[in-house]
Amino acid sequence: MAAKNIAERVKGYLDEYFSDKPYELTDLLFVKEGGNWFLRVFADKEGGITIDDCELISRALESHLDGEDIIEQAYILEVSSPGIDRPLKTKADYEKFTGCIVDVKLYKAVSGEKEFQGKLIGLIDEKIVIEENSQRQEFELADVAICRLAVIF
Repeated sequence: MAAKNIAERVKGYLDEYFSDKPYELTDLLFVKEGGNWFLRVFADKEGGITIDDCELISRALESHLDGEDIIEQAYILEVSSPGIDRPLKTKADYEKFTGCIVDVKLYKAVSGEKEFQGKLIGLIDEKIVIEENSQRQEFELADVAICRLAVIF
């Protein structure tokens, strides 16, 4: 089965599993790195996810995957939080983190710059809009390599 199909089936299971739990699936990847396959699940909840939460999710997912035999090849399962610098991937992410400081990295430079940081105004008409130094910046989604929460100490 193709990696994309596996990821979609696992996502379907987790969406159902999380439906009556406080968890939110923030990302899911099934990728080959070197000679190993990795199933990476990133989950969160209000107040932050704990190691115990990750263990609970991991055990439930392992049980389901072993019972359904969805993944034929050997793989490594990783369940973790999206991190304090979590990437914003969905419209809901952009809504949830409006007003937060984000880092935006572009595929190609605009005015000689590929990296920007500013307060997230939102995702408006398929453009990421931030305020940087009191100036509004807009980036087409297709031009953005990644937009993530900024880590400021």
